[in-house]
Amino acid sequence: MLIPWIRSVVHMAWIGLTVVPWAIALLLISLVAPCNTVRRTAVNWFRVVLWGTRVILGIRMRVIGLEHLPTHSTNPAARVVLLSKHQSALETLWLPTLMPRPLAFVFKRELLKIPFFGWSMARMDMIYIDRQARASAMKHVLEQGQRLLSGDTWVVMFPEGTRIPRGEQGTYQTAGTRLAVHAGAVVVPIAVATACCWPKHGFVKTAGTVTVSIGKPMDSTGRDPKTLMRDVEAWIEAEMRRIDPGAYPAKNP
Repeated sequence: MLIPWIRSVVHMAWIGLTVVPWAIALLLISLVAPCNTVRRTAVNWFRVVLWGTRVILGIRMRVIGLEHLPTHSTNPAARVVLLSKHQSALETLWLPTLMPRPLAFVFKRELLKIPFFGWSMARMDMIYIDRQARASAMKHVLEQGQRLLSGDTWVVMFPEGTRIPRGEQGTYQTAGTRLAVHAGAVVVPIAVATACCWPKHGFVKTAGTVTVSIGKPMDSTGRDPKTLMRDVEAWIEAEMRRIDPGAYPAKNP
């Protein structure tokens, strides 16, 4: 247990050492550069952190289903809402490095208060909401999501609303599918098994391979958001049991 603990300390130090200069650079760049340049700057920091995740922590990442994503060549006008399982901070760093388009996260306003990291997020064109004001939050998601999807940006949301411990399932909310139906976007479900190495609770991370699985796009045209979300939930939860069977022993005798 000592070696994983030491690795975790070094990795946290790596994040701390890189986030401050990168955040300052991003804040300065945001004063003169367009939003996509600011996003690319942030994604480059994600790659630096992921390098440390691989080299320091020994966490390897495996991706399934990249071919399911619309691309500029196959569908240049595609509007996409990504709906992902959420187990750790790892997927929030990893997903933007995988996608062929810029991503805008929907996240809680409180994250903007985090020194440097939150300040940087405030300079990017994303969707932050007040969870205490549900009606206005949903209106904000629909308005801002429509605007972003009409451009060259995809929107990513975590339908369970928060990080879910390994092997567990939260309540899937319909905000993401409501946005997709409203904006005429396809829904791409994503299953992540990151908690086997990077748990929701606990400082210590362990070496190993984590998997992200990207499902086929689901058309939202004429769909009921609740029914569409049930399809998303069914795919994600079934896929979780396939890519991380050890987390669901009762389902895998």
